[in-house]
Amino acid sequence: MATETVAETALERRNASGTLGVLVVTAGLLGALVAVALTALSAGANYALLGLPDPGPLTQFGLPVVRVLAETGAVITIGSLLLASFGIPASRDGALLADGYAAVRAASWAAAAWCVGAALMVPFLCADATGQPVSEVLSTTTLLALIDALAEAQAWALTAVIAFVVALMCRVVLSWGWTVAAFAVALTGLLPLIATGHSASGGAHDLATNSLLWHLYGAVIWVGGLIALIAHAARGGAHLPLVATRFSRIALVAWIAMAGSGVVNALVRVPFDQLVGSTYGLLVLLKVLGLLALGVFGYFQRRTVLAKLDVGAKASALLRLGAVEVLIMFATLGTAVALGRTPPPDGYTTVPSRAELLIGYPLDEAPTTLRLLFDFRFDLVFGTLSLVAAGVYLWGWYRLRQRGDNWPTGRLVAWLLGCGSILVGTSFGVGKYAMGVFSAHMGQHMVLSMMAPVFLVLAGPVSLALRVFKPAAKGSPPGAREWILAFVHSPVTRVLTNPAVALGLFVGSFYVLYFTPLFGMAVDRHWAHLAMNAHFLLAGYVFYWPVIGIDPSPRKLPSLAKVGLMFASMPFHAFFGIILMMSQQPIAADFYRSIDLPWMHDLMADQQLGGAIAWTSGEVPLVVVMFALLIQWSRSDERQARRIDRKADKDGDADLQAYNAMLKNLAEEDGSRRD
Repeated sequence: MATETVAETALERRNASGTLGVLVVTAGLLGALVAVALTALSAGANYALLGLPDPGPLTQFGLPVVRVLAETGAVITIGSLLLASFGIPASRDGALLADGYAAVRAASWAAAAWCVGAALMVPFLCADATGQPVSEVLSTTTLLALIDALAEAQAWALTAVIAFVVALMCRVVLSWGWTVAAFAVALTGLLPLIATGHSASGGAHDLATNSLLWHLYGAVIWVGGLIALIAHAARGGAHLPLVATRFSRIALVAWIAMAGSGVVNALVRVPFDQLVGSTYGLLVLLKVLGLLALGVFGYFQRRTVLAKLDVGAKASALLRLGAVEVLIMFATLGTAVALGRTPPPDGYTTVPSRAELLIGYPLDEAPTTLRLLFDFRFDLVFGTLSLVAAGVYLWGWYRLRQRGDNWPTGRLVAWLLGCGSILVGTSFGVGKYAMGVFSAHMGQHMVLSMMAPVFLVLAGPVSLALRVFKPAAKGSPPGAREWILAFVHSPVTRVLTNPAVALGLFVGSFYVLYFTPLFGMAVDRHWAHLAMNAHFLLAGYVFYWPVIGIDPSPRKLPSLAKVGLMFASMPFHAFFGIILMMSQQPIAADFYRSIDLPWMHDLMADQQLGGAIAWTSGEVPLVVVMFALLIQWSRSDERQARRIDRKADKDGDADLQAYNAMLKNLAEEDGSRRD
């Protein structure tokens, strides 16, 4: 009987694995067919709009097929690595177990397909952009020249390189930590396409690019995670209820991000009243309906699946329930590919100004104190992150209060001030003018690197998380608390919190960014502004963390070293501001002149103002940091005194008695020598 049960289980797993393979192939073909069919609705419209000849059916319909191949590979790669990193449990010592290793191996094959698809996209994209058959652009000289001229072709070439690196990593990793690293690298493979797609150009491209970032990551994590979950079930993987529960939480967040950002991105490109009556608008509506159907269907399906898993449902049940959702997902993916190939309706936009083309929105009025404080243009990346971070911290604080645990109110206030600083620096007037005015950009730089991090590290977010999340029970898989501890003690964190590295990132990046051609090369690209803001914030955080941070740091510095590190950074900030004020040549002058703001008449005066902001703003965090250090030292002395008092109460003040006895012996010995 036992032998028959084992044989039935093995047969069921083989059947489930075979069905999974058929499902993935069918879903990919469905996505490709939908993309080709919907692209045919506007066949030739793109080329006629651009005045290009029709390149033929191979280029016209092969491009969406190749793109579906590349995006399918990306989806499965990221989803498999997501589940191997945070869904499928690893061992206590950080080694991948059999289920995690199987997911990583699946990611390696998917990454290889992603690499091939991305590489094929380069010649197909060049042929599409020039209206030529693919065969005519495959000569080495022609293809290289076109890649050099087309930013999107360069993005796909870079994506192919990243996918190749991920495929190699997935073939050699054996530990949980390196799996997380491979997952992080895979996520970066989506960034080149976000930075160079249609959303990155034209008016309101800041909103369009930021919404596309949330939309694409939400879609990939949702679709890829579901496929990886089904694959885990088909393999007969262990801890299936736990893995499904973890993915269900991730899927909900991914759907919210995908649906909300998709609506924003669509409305940026076509107004609401143009959704009906044009092919582009109909495709937008079709995609929205697909996403809504996925959200409702996925919600009820996960409830059904999780309920059945609790009573021991078989993998085949999960596979059947997930198949429909995967097919709808890939049909929606095909719709999205066709949407990217369809021109928006004519006459729905006005001709953007020079400033709108370069920064995404007009800056017709000169900045004043009121405008810098109260003008508002929401940053969908950092504004959203600041609000979410504030909400998550408040949730953790509330959880502790419910359990009867105390958490200092000052830390809560510090976190809200830090999140508020990020929101003000990116979404209010300073952030709005930072895209086109150097002095406002410098003010934003100071807020993100020297103000927000001070408040954030004083809030102790890691300590709060460690209090909220309970340790995994003995013999149970690692959970959120163990992941946080692994990150805090990881080699990357240890390197970043090294005083020399932290100081170099904090002050050295000022000189590298602004006194080399780097800023001039990056200032006209929206993705570069996002990268700069992220760098400012993270560099400030890793600098202040070991100095005044509440959280345990991988490197504990003595008090004098903390003060020394703070005072070591001051001259660099002062010299940086002085150099800016004394410079005779404006930084990134070509870009700021090309914006052609009607009220900007003197770039040098604006740069000198930016230098003054950099010079004077360094004093404010110093005061806050020194005040925080004094309080921490005072409290440390108080804790030390209480420990000494408790020890004295327990042992009858044995240390003091021993000290007095030592002094008495020394006095007696000194007296005997005199005699």
